[in-house]
Amino acid sequence: MQHTIAASARDTTGAVRILVALVVAAACGSTTTPVSELRTQAPAAADGESPPVVAPVPTVPAAAPVVAPRVTVAAIADAKAKLVAKYGAHDDISRGVDQVAALWRASDGDLAAFCVAQYAADAKTRDALFARMEAIDEQIRGHDLEIGRAARWNSEVDTGPMLAVEELLTTYDPSTHVIDDLFTSKVAFAVLLNFPLTTLADRIREGARYSRREWAEVRLASKFEARVPGELEQAASTAGANADRYIAGYNLWMHHVLGEGGARRFPSGKRLISHWNLRDELKANYADKDGLAKQRTIAKLMERIVTQTIPAAVIDNPTVDWDPVTNKVTAAPAAEIEADAPKDRLPASETREPDRRFELVLAHFHAARAIDPYSPVAPTYLDRAFEGAELPEARVRAMLVEILESPLGADVAQEIQTKLGRPLEPHDLWFPLAAPATAEAELDAVTRKKYPSADAFAKDIPRILRDLGFSPARATYLAEHIQVDPSRGAGHAMEAERRGDKAHLRTRIEAHGMDYKGYNIAVHELGHNIEQTFSLYDIDHTLLQGVPNIAFTEALAFLFQARDRELLGRPRPHGDADRLRVLDAFWGTREIAGSALVEIDVWHWLYDHPNATATQLRDATVETARKVWDQYYAPILGGKGTALLGIYSHTIASPLYLFNYVLGHLIAFQVEQHLAGKDKATFGKEFERVARLGRILPDLWMEQATGKPVGTASLLEATKRALDQRPAHP
Repeated sequence: MQHTIAASARDTTGAVRILVALVVAAACGSTTTPVSELRTQAPAAADGESPPVVAPVPTVPAAAPVVAPRVTVAAIADAKAKLVAKYGAHDDISRGVDQVAALWRASDGDLAAFCVAQYAADAKTRDALFARMEAIDEQIRGHDLEIGRAARWNSEVDTGPMLAVEELLTTYDPSTHVIDDLFTSKVAFAVLLNFPLTTLADRIREGARYSRREWAEVRLASKFEARVPGELEQAASTAGANADRYIAGYNLWMHHVLGEGGARRFPSGKRLISHWNLRDELKANYADKDGLAKQRTIAKLMERIVTQTIPAAVIDNPTVDWDPVTNKVTAAPAAEIEADAPKDRLPASETREPDRRFELVLAHFHAARAIDPYSPVAPTYLDRAFEGAELPEARVRAMLVEILESPLGADVAQEIQTKLGRPLEPHDLWFPLAAPATAEAELDAVTRKKYPSADAFAKDIPRILRDLGFSPARATYLAEHIQVDPSRGAGHAMEAERRGDKAHLRTRIEAHGMDYKGYNIAVHELGHNIEQTFSLYDIDHTLLQGVPNIAFTEALAFLFQARDRELLGRPRPHGDADRLRVLDAFWGTREIAGSALVEIDVWHWLYDHPNATATQLRDATVETARKVWDQYYAPILGGKGTALLGIYSHTIASPLYLFNYVLGHLIAFQVEQHLAGKDKATFGKEFERVARLGRILPDLWMEQATGKPVGTASLLEATKRALDQRPAHP
């Protein structure tokens, strides 16, 4: 994921939050003062256990904002009259004054005097103003990102033991007051006076006719469509930092996760972060002779995390052993404890983890509600998520449901069942149809030898890019603009926002070197970094830096990730393997579509229950996950009532991110179809071409990239063909 998460990776953090804050003034998360307490029953415990005793979590609804006195109708008319008197009648005078007046406060001063002084009446002056604002925007964004990156360096990069102050530094975000400051200094009003604000409906209707310069003007003005107080942005940033830190530390030492009869099914030292590594371990176990038993253990572990029935003592703690089926916790024998075990961990105890997972979501929600009144264009966090994606929620939901309701799901499930030779189980949600039958241990040995350190991976980037089809000159150029850092978390990509800075690739390096999971994530994140570099250094307007929305950068990163084994010298199989890759794309898209739908529904529930406690939110999340599972997954995978769809860590660290993964899968598939049959050199050239399209409308980007708008048709039609082409079995 981009500065925080990948398809097999991570947590969306700083860069994405800065983007959200600057472009759509969205946010999420803060600490509130308790004023009331609510209680609710804990979720039903598994296997006849007694339900956990839960302490109530106090919450408080967002207070109504103190609205500053606004400008009068007479003052607005006066400003327009004085502009016309000085500059003559211009079509944009009324629009510009109205845009300023909508956010102007009486304390901002004389509206008319400001408008007369700041109006750019001729094309030359407007061109100069645009160039100046584009340049200063790049500098502000870029330097703010660099300061924030430096503040979070020791908490995100594995530099060794952390000082206590690092926890405080993670909450510092210099960008949170930027928009507020630009309004206070009236720079924002100079932009609103001279450049048009647009709605999503405007852009959908007219965007195809915009010039590149007009798109850049749209992006410039959109930064100031809301005037959110800086303290509210800071609260959102703090909540995000707290959630990131929680997720980054949510590791399970698998040698101490016991199977039936106390069996140690996982090797010593295997430390997996939730959810990314757990999911990828489960997928890798299909090539393991003892894989099914391991997978059932991981699935039960995941269920415990979602329902918060996991004992607190087992999180990132190799000094205790845990059986997730019985939920029994015991002290680990000294001989089984790893030499690098962290110190000062909790003693063996079966006391469950408090509802911290859901407290963090509530922190996002309360900060978002505090911002809602200041965002008239998109007055809820849900609205801002889809406005930011520039795809209406109704259209996104329709795509999710179309995938989930497609009868192709049952057909693909039947093919998986034939391959496995057994009835399907809930964890088969993650069955990798396209994966060769290679035990992950074999791949671990390759990647650990090849990449003993982050520096070793960095030195190999030019070769990786050449093998992907980039010319030697472009490979060297791109590698020079990327820095690789050892990550404390699963890994992520952090873009640069200013030419002169470098994109950062964070990858997890264990003591024995980079294992295959880390490598897979690193290749994904490298895809982000290449897109980020092209769309900053090689684009015509830095205001168009990036892609239409997060889904597109995920899609481009998927293109890299799909080629990770080829980059290790393992030829990409063809023939039936091509057919299986199509089925795998459908199955993977269908898998995450359910989790995305759960998250959207949970956020609607939150807005319907703004005073909910963390306990109530937990219950609602589990109930929603089970409902979606029973409707769309249980008929083909069984496991009625499972809550596995709630496992994604994105829902805690980066709320309403998951639907972007579904879109990313669809977009990546469309781009792959566009590239099908073309040589490697074409891949490199086409990747660069589409990455340089920049942040225009999603459908417009897709039409210029592939000739078709964003949609499910390409994937569903290809899946139907792949099923029709399945070889006959005797």
